[in-house]
Amino acid sequence: MSAHTKKYIIRDYTQRLEGLDDALVISIRGVNAIDNNAMRNALAEKQIKVTVVRNNLARHAFKESLLGNASPLLKGPSAFAYGGQSVVDVARELIKWAEKLEHLELKGAVLDGQIFEGKAGVEKLSKMPTREEALSQAVTLILSPGGKLVSQLKGPGSTLASILKSIEEKLEKGETIAKSA
Repeated sequence: MSAHTKKYIIRDYTQRLEGLDDALVISIRGVNAIDNNAMRNALAEKQIKVTVVRNNLARHAFKESLLGNASPLLKGPSAFAYGGQSVVDVARELIKWAEKLEHLELKGAVLDGQIFEGKAGVEKLSKMPTREEALSQAVTLILSPGGKLVSQLKGPGSTLASILKSIEEKLEKGETIAKSA
């Protein structure tokens, strides 16, 4: 391959994956074309893209970005899977596909510069909360003490109200109320 062609490919990788800090590295070697297309179409519906890369050229293209940390994962045929709501969603989807397609290899992932190696690393990543899930958990934790305080404040008041209500009902029926000692 000529130097001019290599520069063009590096520029294409850089432009296509510009601003991308998180991705999965997979190998689709051995996956037949029909299954590969079905997987890519299903992933595309969830805004997940798969880009096959030449390892050496990808290393050059991403050496200045957080994806440069993926260099150890770039051995043999490689592709980057990225997009969706978050890299956690991408990991969850590709784990489902890896169960269906025996030749789909999950090489690892990069999340904010941190490497998750192999299938075990991708599974670990898939169990992490997405950004939205983490925000939801944080809001729940923040609001939880306030909710407990309100219920504690309401508790004695509602008890007193129910006692007064029963006294009122007895008086309306003409019953007498016994004094407590």
